[in-house]
Amino acid sequence: MLNRKKIIDSVQQWLETIVIGLNLCPFAKDELINQRIRFTVSAASIEKDLLIDLQAELNLLGRDEAIETTLLIHPQVLGDFYDYNQFLNMVDGLLMETGLEGIFQIASFHPDYQFGGTDPEDVENYTNRSPYPVLHLIDLFIRECAVHGLIG
Repeated sequence: MLNRKKIIDSVQQWLETIVIGLNLCPFAKDELINQRIRFTVSAASIEKDLLIDLQAELNLLGRDEAIETTLLIHPQVLGDFYDYNQFLNMVDGLLMETGLEGIFQIASFHPDYQFGGTDPEDVENYTNRSPYPVLHLIDLFIRECAVHGLIG
């Protein structure tokens, strides 16, 4: 059985200490302080179920103005980074099929993240290493408005 609180606490600590602490994302601190980040844990154990959860989270993010961004944590599926990386093609396909490409962006984080052309322990890989596999759902319209000072 998943300990959702423990998983979310771990990802939130990573967000606070690594992403915000090292200023890897200039938007993260304000969104965390203003409680506009949704942390959710998928119980999916197969890719198909994770895609269903991803679709549901995209729908929620599109409807709920109180949510700026979502971290969809999926500890039981895609633990292997190469499988995870291949799955991102399915994520892109889902965005295209649903007409959400250009509206939402999905950033990826994984405990074994490795950029192409790097060695596994190269320092740049650590910018995308998280305690669990995570899909970060970003509403591009809201982000663009924030960049241009149109919203707080």
